[in-house]
Amino acid sequence: MEGDGLFESVPNFSEGRREDVIAAIAAAGGAHVLDVDADRDHHRVVISLAAERNRLVDGLLGTVGAAVERIDVRAHSGVHPRIGAADVVPIVPLGRSTLASAREVAREVGERIWSELHVPVYWYGEHRSLADIRAGRAGLDLGGPDLHPTAGAVSVGARATLVAFNVMLPGMSAVEARVLANSLRESRSGMRGVQALVFELPGGRVQLSMNLFRVDETPPAAVVAELKRRGIAVGEQQVVGLSPAIAAGEVGGERLLEGRLASAAARAGALRLKERGDEESLALAGRLDRETGALAALGAGQADLLVGAERAAALTPVLRVAGVLDTELEAMLDAATRGLRAAISAETAKAYSARIAALDRRLDGD
Repeated sequence: MEGDGLFESVPNFSEGRREDVIAAIAAAGGAHVLDVDADRDHHRVVISLAAERNRLVDGLLGTVGAAVERIDVRAHSGVHPRIGAADVVPIVPLGRSTLASAREVAREVGERIWSELHVPVYWYGEHRSLADIRAGRAGLDLGGPDLHPTAGAVSVGARATLVAFNVMLPGMSAVEARVLANSLRESRSGMRGVQALVFELPGGRVQLSMNLFRVDETPPAAVVAELKRRGIAVGEQQVVGLSPAIAAGEVGGERLLEGRLASAAARAGALRLKERGDEESLALAGRLDRETGALAALGAGQADLLVGAERAAALTPVLRVAGVLDTELEAMLDAATRGLRAAISAETAKAYSARIAALDRRLDGD
């Protein structure tokens, strides 16, 4: 498959309350917008983008530039720590892309942020954590020594897919919750793949906020099970941004990364067909619009995952015959189909053996 490789980016911006600013930032890039998830208490928005390399880099420069124009961190208040208007820009490999290639993309993004927007950059990842940067244990890598007067600095790095997962802890004090968070962290011999912080939200609410970075070993359901095993009351649960299907469980329904990838591909195909304007193209565009909505809201049950994988796989030949398929859309649909297929259990595969065999033949023939 040709192209520059498919990547996701999940930039975190220090704005969660002004809807017009959030909309302007999300619209400023040329990449596929998969999700926009704003939080008023954290005063932060997470925007999920996907595209091939060059388009993603350009899109990120657009969104970061929009944030620099509209956000003044000197006037910012929110419970989440931050160092800049465009606070964190992770690059995540999708489909057949590699973490090594994601690091190359991250370098390009960071260098252009400094050279074109004049916002200093920290590199984070393998040898330096965001906690190190926020605690002042790391120096700027590009720019400085002074921060941008209104936009601060930005942390740019590459990482594998993770799940950002929040759990409310009713009846627990912040002090008790911090002890709990410490015991859950992988770095403190807790659960594999867990990073954890505690936030005190307005109204005396206490939130356990986690990044689950070994999604195949410790999905949200495993954390909830561990909390309940310890006798801890578990309140509202929230996936921030999107979740890969393999880790979603009940809490990730309708927020599946793969469902949104397939939805975005269908949406792009529909837009290209509408530009033609002929009757046949408009009719197919209408069908694709319906697929866009259904795939974006795909559930996380086993039957949903199987149907979603089949529908994502079926879109590739449809878009190809229609003449609107390019390497980017093909890569998005391939990543969506494979991710959904990987989340189908052995029991489900056995129960629907004929459908699974047909799906696997289609994937093997790609």
